[in-house]
Amino acid sequence: MNSFRLFVLAGVLIAQFGASSLASAADSTPTTADGSLRLGFDILGGFPYAIPPDATGDAAQKLAVQAEKDIPAKIKQYDGKRALVTGFMLPVKLEDNTGLVIDFLLVRDPMMCCYGVVPNPNDWVVVHMAKPVAALQDVPISFVGTLHVGPLYDNGYLTGIYKLDGEKRTE
Repeated sequence: MNSFRLFVLAGVLIAQFGASSLASAADSTPTTADGSLRLGFDILGGFPYAIPPDATGDAAQKLAVQAEKDIPAKIKQYDGKRALVTGFMLPVKLEDNTGLVIDFLLVRDPMMCCYGVVPNPNDWVVVHMAKPVAALQDVPISFVGTLHVGPLYDNGYLTGIYKLDGEKRTE
């Protein structure tokens, strides 16, 4: 082979290697210094997911199966992983007599609540803290914990698809 052909072949190999490296970098999920996955709502809410209609009996079972199928495999891979999620706190349950929050929703946007736009189930995370935290609303706030991915139900109603067993608030 002459030197020109070797040069072209080397260029093609470098271009292919570089392109595959860039593609895999785009598919990887960023991590924090402690190894937690950094899962923003650009990832968690980055797919269409509609609130299913209310149903009872066999229809409810069919909707539950569909609710599970509507979550992409790429998102399901985060189930059981340690994650850092940032959003806006919407307190749901306070610790007795302390004013501290033990259960809350972490929503994509502060206008996604009772007075704003109704969010899709992939636009919030149900958070249960191991230790209560101070309520902090109207500013972005981050929490680390174990993320669970899958339909969540309360009295037969879908209440979300993400749950975070919160360990701590981070800056």
